[in-house]
Amino acid sequence: MSDVLDLTCDLIRRRSVTPDDAGCLDRIGQRLTARGFNVEYLRFEDVDNLWATHGEAGQVLAFLGHTDVVPTGPEDSWATPPFEPTIRDGVLYGRGAADMKGSVAAMVVALERFVDAHPDHAGTVGLLLTSDEEGVALHGVRRVVDHFVATGQRIDACVVGEPSAKETLGDLIRVGRRGSLSGTLTVHGIQGHVAYPEKARNPIHAFAPALAALASERWDEGNADFPPTSFQVSNINAGTGANNVIPGELVALINFRYSTASTAEGLRERAEAILRAHGVDFAIDWHLSGHPFLATPGGRLREVVVSVCRDMCGIDPEQSTGGGTSDGRFIAPMGAEVIELGPVNATIHKVDENVAVDQLERLPDLYLAICERMLG
Repeated sequence: MSDVLDLTCDLIRRRSVTPDDAGCLDRIGQRLTARGFNVEYLRFEDVDNLWATHGEAGQVLAFLGHTDVVPTGPEDSWATPPFEPTIRDGVLYGRGAADMKGSVAAMVVALERFVDAHPDHAGTVGLLLTSDEEGVALHGVRRVVDHFVATGQRIDACVVGEPSAKETLGDLIRVGRRGSLSGTLTVHGIQGHVAYPEKARNPIHAFAPALAALASERWDEGNADFPPTSFQVSNINAGTGANNVIPGELVALINFRYSTASTAEGLRERAEAILRAHGVDFAIDWHLSGHPFLATPGGRLREVVVSVCRDMCGIDPEQSTGGGTSDGRFIAPMGAEVIELGPVNATIHKVDENVAVDQLERLPDLYLAICERMLG
């Protein structure tokens, strides 16, 4: 069994459902300490984080990942136990195989190989891992970045191991991500009997025309790097459970995935203006999960990752800003260039999550090549 496959299986066996690390970081820290890395364990609230570095000056190239995984769902729906790594027909099955214990293992192996081959490399290479990416993401990389700012540490370039590929390794890289702005919208009404609507105020009826306006609004046109901003309602709750009671309140969860063509402040103002224009009595609790970010064309890391995919995978990778969010959103505001490169994402968060063994075993070679071209 190869080094990367062995470590991936070890990590999968650890039931690290967010935010429980289940010993993954200790296992990785021990390996990197033995290779001469300086390993710092950073615990904030109930979240474990690891920052391992090799080198003391110059450009800082960091690899970023997470050891936590999402819940399995009904375990009897899996063909084999989700925390018992199983290989069938050249495919490794297990929770976290693709998202993202495979990438984490590949990063560790690549960094070990890099410092073995280049003990006096230029700059600093680092590995930042958290157990709070799949959860609320409050005490993981977000808090680590606050710690870095307070202690004067920096990251210049960052490779995130999120599963990025569509069909085969290297066919797509993420060169940026949209921002995510969420809101908990409360619409106030007056509860009453459905037979006497004149004595009540139905928040569902009040919100319906405003929702139609919000859903049809063209928030922006996007730009060359991002699609237009989207607005979605993910949950609506109202009512007492009785069919003869007008509810007194409606609560809706809303979200904007927005490009650099808009700002969070501008979207908040426009959404609230639409609600006011429709006479809705409301309150919104806004939460900004992350600003949009983009590795600009011509950036050194972006050029290196594209060239590595071309040279080692024989593919000119699609350079995308699609998908959800990643912890790269916390690193980019430090001034770092952020690129995401990882395995195929077709089965992430699903029953029978998996990764092709041959592609997993090639991934450390890509990460090693990035290190060598950036710092070798």
